Amino acid sequence: MRKLLMALVGATALITVGVTGADAAGKKAEVLHWWTSGGESAAVRELANAFNAAGGEWVDTAIAGSGSTARPIGINRIIGGNPPTAMQFNTGTQMNDLAEQGLLRPLDDLAQQQNWKAALTPAFYEAIQYKGHIYGAPINDHGQNWLFYSKAVFQKAGVTDEPKTWDEMFAALDKIKAAGLIPIAVGGQPWQLQSMFNAILLGEGGKDLYSQVWKDLSPDAVKSDKFKHVAEIFAKLRNYQDPGSPNRDWNVATGMLIDGKAGIQFMGDWAKGEFIHANMVADKDFGCILGPGESNFMMGGDIFVFPVLKNAEATDAQTLLATVIMSKEGQLAFNSKKGSVPVRLDVDTSKLDACAQKGLTALKDPSRQILAPDVLTPQDIVQSVGDLIAQYWTTPSMTADQFSDQWNQIVAQAK
Repeated sequence: MRKLLMALVGATALITVGVTGADAAGKKAEVLHWWTSGGESAAVRELANAFNAAGGEWVDTAIAGSGSTARPIGINRIIGGNPPTAMQFNTGTQMNDLAEQGLLRPLDDLAQQQNWKAALTPAFYEAIQYKGHIYGAPINDHGQNWLFYSKAVFQKAGVTDEPKTWDEMFAALDKIKAAGLIPIAVGGQPWQLQSMFNAILLGEGGKDLYSQVWKDLSPDAVKSDKFKHVAEIFAKLRNYQDPGSPNRDWNVATGMLIDGKAGIQFMGDWAKGEFIHANMVADKDFGCILGPGESNFMMGGDIFVFPVLKNAEATDAQTLLATVIMSKEGQLAFNSKKGSVPVRLDVDTSKLDACAQKGLTALKDPSRQILAPDVLTPQDIVQSVGDLIAQYWTTPSMTADQFSDQWNQIVAQAK
């Protein structure tokens, strides 16, 4: 992504972002995002309704797929002089190159007026900044290391307890397989496989190893026996997928749990939005675990960035949208459908579901919090390592030693 951006910037360095269709009169805002699943669409409607009720006019540009599909399209538009009013990014370093080129609107004045600093955790307040300036309006806090399971499948397979160790996990998976069901619903896309690997790294490897790998970029940590143990667990899970897993979208995998066809899915809490959309109840119809292993909360999320626009009314629409995004009411309405939790600390979350309450309990303990790789690590490393993890998943002949060697090569070349 960074290479694509820099190439496009070099080719269009003299382009000035002009008045486009997104700069239309009034509080009309074209919002580019990739929230298209059932639960995601329901959440977006809540945000759009709040913006419209505040006097805006939401123009929806939803791009099916994932961020890896939508981001290049949005970046092309921003650099090419035809920007949307606002665009979704993940919290962290994804926005940095656009900010470096002066293509994003700083939100410092608005954040100061509305005291965003007091409303956010220090980690998230830092994560929406680049070189001391705020460029992102955060909408949620996503737990990225959840394990969801179907209560009906567990019952049919004779699994009575939530697995707390990997020995218990593999015993449960064997029972599900023996019952003629799919043990793990996997979407064989690099970002999904990377999410699964990171969940195992944080849970079984522990917070310290995870931090050494993703924050410190330590080659010794990646060569350690503990890291290789994590890699071997990840590789063993190949035996519990089904033949339809390659290129399966994440929400289709979640649907396999909803339909009682599969037992377990490793996925961020956006998957919970699909359960909610299907009228399923947390801790009754489905379960959720931050584990097995250390029960930490991997914090990520979504932000909206606002391209520089020349039209004052379009800029006013951006201000209104950022205000709605950061409002307590907007955050609660959106996250109630999305599966995530509000990023603001001062929102009443008492009515959120049982899984959300588990996440919120973890977030009250700083020792259990850790940032997602998108926040900790340069994007070129995150993307390249994701490709490697996918290659490791689909190459049973690759050993854990070879995997760790190639991981270190990627990091060394990027430094």
